[in-house]
Amino acid sequence: MATTHIPPASGTPATSANGSPAPRRPWRVRGEDQRSAMGLAAPAMFLLSLFLIIPVILAFAMAFTNMRLISPNPPRFLGLDNFVRALFEDDVFRASLFNTFYFAAVVVPVQAGLGLILALLVNQKIKGRNIFRTIYFIPVVTSMVVVSILWRFMYQEDGLINSMISTITAGAVEGTAWLSNPATAMPAIMVLSVWQGVGFHMVIWLAGLQTIPQYLYEAAELDGTNRWQRFRYVTMPGLKPTMVFVLVTITIAAFALFVQIDVMTQGGPLDSTSTLVFYAVRKGYREQEMGYGAAISLIFFLLVLAVSLIQRYMTRDED
Repeated sequence: MATTHIPPASGTPATSANGSPAPRRPWRVRGEDQRSAMGLAAPAMFLLSLFLIIPVILAFAMAFTNMRLISPNPPRFLGLDNFVRALFEDDVFRASLFNTFYFAAVVVPVQAGLGLILALLVNQKIKGRNIFRTIYFIPVVTSMVVVSILWRFMYQEDGLINSMISTITAGAVEGTAWLSNPATAMPAIMVLSVWQGVGFHMVIWLAGLQTIPQYLYEAAELDGTNRWQRFRYVTMPGLKPTMVFVLVTITIAAFALFVQIDVMTQGGPLDSTSTLVFYAVRKGYREQEMGYGAAISLIFFLLVLAVSLIQRYMTRDED
């Protein structure tokens, strides 16, 4: 005798032949939903490809050629000649490499440490702390080009900084042309860079501080710990993820130093402030050696990647 399948009533779960609940069919995105999602993502994917993926591919290809920005001759494949020239024959490249590491080695710990100190200060429950947070953060939202121009005037021989030094010392110490002296040009740019960027990392540290549960401090205080011990055993472990983020972002920004150099010194005096990014732009666009500039950019990318991986490994969580 044939049986007739009767669909379950609304609200009643479907069952299989043996009476157990039938497995639910997996949720599938409908075709129109897929098309809508692709349509929404298409502009972002187009811009990402146009300004990131395609330039990276082109730079990688140009690094092995003698391509010039404007030239009637087609580019010629050189193999590794551009890399050999940069690493072993170009004194300005080596000076730029040294200056880049020198800048990063000083700015990264100073800016990270000063940002943490400011975050600890403005995290205190004192009156007017929001005013101090705003004051410290104002340089971050100011254009780096504007800041560089203002500080260039301040660093002049008759500028504000030398006037302050002369006033404080009653004329006993005379200032110098900070950006014209190879010994002081890079330290002067370091001071500017730390001043401009420390407010941003202060905010990051402050956000990390506010994620640490207050009961940990209360428990540590009940155990009789002093302020330094609470900072060492409660605050710093709680800031471990924040510290990794801060160090990586400062390192990348320090290696990408360009605007201050371009506005204030143009790599001088005597290439004492030339950096890898500035030198790559100088070679690629101003001297029109696109192939060589692309090779420098590729070396720069590999250096930043290696430093970031090493830094991430050294600050990893140990189980």
